[in-house]
Amino acid sequence: MRVLVGAIASTRSGDKGADANVGVWARTDRAYEALRSALTADAVGRHFAAVCHRPVRRYELPNLRALNFVLPGTLGGGGSTSMRSDAQGKAYGLALAHLVIEVPDDLEVGG
Repeated sequence: MRVLVGAIASTRSGDKGADANVGVWARTDRAYEALRSALTADAVGRHFAAVCHRPVRRYELPNLRALNFVLPGTLGGGGSTSMRSDAQGKAYGLALAHLVIEVPDDLEVGG
């Protein structure tokens, strides 16, 4: 079935200089496995293609059921130098929560 990332995980984002940093953590072990399969660096890169023009890096934190994505150069120099409306990347987590992904039909979704 197809679900929003936010139906099986929570997100948070911010900045590290000119790079956006987006964390995603699953609510269950099965949700984490579904996220690991669906949220590749390429898939996240395609989702943010309008603002991220370099390869996305993905880091796995299995003990936390989490994935971390770094979107290089996305913030146009960072908070104090960027002219972008979200120079700290705070909205990127919410944007990733709205990505539709394919998960197993029997995966529990929701709050």
